[in-house]
Amino acid sequence: MYDAAIIGAGVSGVATAWQLSHYELRVALLEQCADVGFGVSKANSGIIHAGFHHPAGSLKAKLEIRGNLMFEKLQYELGFPFRRDGILVVAFSPEEMATVQKLYAQGVANGLRNLEMCGRERLLQLEPKLNHEVVGGFFAPGGGTIEPYRYVFSMVESARKNGLELYCGFKVEHGAFDGKHWTLAAANGKTIQARYVVNAAGLFADEVSRNCGAEDFKITPRKGEEYLLDRESPARPRRVIFPVPTKTSKGVLVIPTAEGTTMIGPTAESTDDKGDVSTSADRMKQIVAQVRQMVDGISARDIITSFAGLRPALETEDFYIELSKKAPNFVQVAGIQSPGLTAAPAIGEYVKDLLRNAGLRLVEKNGDHTLPRRHEIRHETPESLAALHQDDPRWTHVVCRCENISEAEIIEAVRHGHTTLDGIKFYTRAGMGRCQGGFCSARIMMIVSRETGIPMERLTKKGGASHLLAGKLGSMEVK
Repeated sequence: MYDAAIIGAGVSGVATAWQLSHYELRVALLEQCADVGFGVSKANSGIIHAGFHHPAGSLKAKLEIRGNLMFEKLQYELGFPFRRDGILVVAFSPEEMATVQKLYAQGVANGLRNLEMCGRERLLQLEPKLNHEVVGGFFAPGGGTIEPYRYVFSMVESARKNGLELYCGFKVEHGAFDGKHWTLAAANGKTIQARYVVNAAGLFADEVSRNCGAEDFKITPRKGEEYLLDRESPARPRRVIFPVPTKTSKGVLVIPTAEGTTMIGPTAESTDDKGDVSTSADRMKQIVAQVRQMVDGISARDIITSFAGLRPALETEDFYIELSKKAPNFVQVAGIQSPGLTAAPAIGEYVKDLLRNAGLRLVEKNGDHTLPRRHEIRHETPESLAALHQDDPRWTHVVCRCENISEAEIIEAVRHGHTTLDGIKFYTRAGMGRCQGGFCSARIMMIVSRETGIPMERLTKKGGASHLLAGKLGSMEVK
């Protein structure tokens, strides 16, 4: 019997789980995928928004601004990559400047400090790689970037350290409340019982809600294609570059990621297919053409990979976070699209307070939520690397050459429960560089197989039927 069960291990679900792990509670986190963060959250742009895109009084604006202010403390405790380099919103015509001025006024109304309206010269001083045809814009120094998968992994690792129980491969197909507790049944036949349930199921929050007898609403996926440039691309800016937004999107951006690469995108296109994460050459050409108008040096030759994410959009553009009016002890956390990553820490707090108001007794415990510093050889000094090598030579055996990831880092990821190729990639960055795993994938697979005992032919890219090999292999050794 759990005090609370959270459905969905994306940014909102793990933030809620992390908050509840501070209290004397038994909490379960249920995820249908093979690892946490494998749903909506893995295809996130990684932007920490500054709080000017949404009107004062909206739940989005409130939680975005509160969440933004929490990231320094979270980074200190959890150690994920985070940079607060600021956001530039840029205009290339007088008509666009009118929209920029409205966004600036909205940010001021939301209580943001240090917003700066800028003319052309000031913008080029802040970002020399901007197209010199820029007319004006504004600077929001409170914006930044994080690595979203590391954020999710770190929160779950901290929460598990303090008692959270994680169930991956648990797809909730039915929920029933008997007057005292919920019974949640998974597609694989497993069941969980809990007094309270939090529906943070992302794209599938509407299905979970109906399956539990709660509200009937519809999630419409909004597809966004994004493209990643090599870390040597001359187009990498200092700041996140925003165009003037449209009615359905914040626009196609140029994003200097927290770990040194550059991302361009996303698009915004509604679809009925919750599994459509395809990309296209036509969309790539459109995105490249659009961002070239903002930033000099953009070249399709620098693109090393593409991916698509699906935002879980509701008919209303605001977040839907409240106690269900139909199902007892059931909290809806739905429609968490942009700026959901920024708002996530505050969403966790908000849901915790909703649960307390619904009767969940919260007694703080003396747990330690700070994670020990992770060693990453690309960030080590020669002296610390020599000490690591003396302790374990695998620290200086480089497996991923593009991102400079060692065998010891791969082993650490496995020992934290990440046994798919994507899980290893998101935990360590192995396979994220120029060759996109062409050099290191086989070596990573051999390490995972050796450390876990899973035969090579049973290893998967992301769980389920995504097997990496066909047939049966003989013995192989990592050299």
